[in-house]
Amino acid sequence: MADEVKALWRQYLLSLQHHPLRTKAITAGVLAGSADMVAQKLAGAKKLQFKRASLLMLWGLCYSGPFGHFFHKFMDKLFPVARDSKTIVSKVIVEQLTASPWNNLLFMTYLALVVEGRPWSSVKSHLKLNYPSVQLNAWRFWPLVGLINYKYLPIQLRVLFHNLAAVCWGVFLILRSRASVPKLATA
Repeated sequence: MADEVKALWRQYLLSLQHHPLRTKAITAGVLAGSADMVAQKLAGAKKLQFKRASLLMLWGLCYSGPFGHFFHKFMDKLFPVARDSKTIVSKVIVEQLTASPWNNLLFMTYLALVVEGRPWSSVKSHLKLNYPSVQLNAWRFWPLVGLINYKYLPIQLRVLFHNLAAVCWGVFLILRSRASVPKLATA
């Protein structure tokens, strides 16, 4: 079993080397869909909604994987690739003041509008009610992820690490979103 895992890991690293954007996009899609299926089970779903999970896979494939790929390349151009404390903290601050608010707002909008099929008026009120506390929680969770990411991981593995942390974050957001769906809208 260990040899198979090592072989898969080597294949993954080769794929990252030869096709970095595609590999990161596919990985993000698989992990986003997985996060939704975990959230569905935690929410008590008797039967998994594969259409819903597929829409979240699409999010990871088309947006979060590519965004992470280009964002981390940009961050390494903006700041030296050094791993000194000042550079790492600077990267985390920039990430938390730019990418974090944008990505949370966009994900919450996509989740409510596309995945849950809410009308725009409901999406706006949902964002107005929930976005501030979601972003405050993000600032409690993501800076630690960023510190670990920039301190210990090479650029080619940062999106993977970020996406693994995003599974936990995605479950949190999905469960929070489901809790705020009005009962009439779920009938």
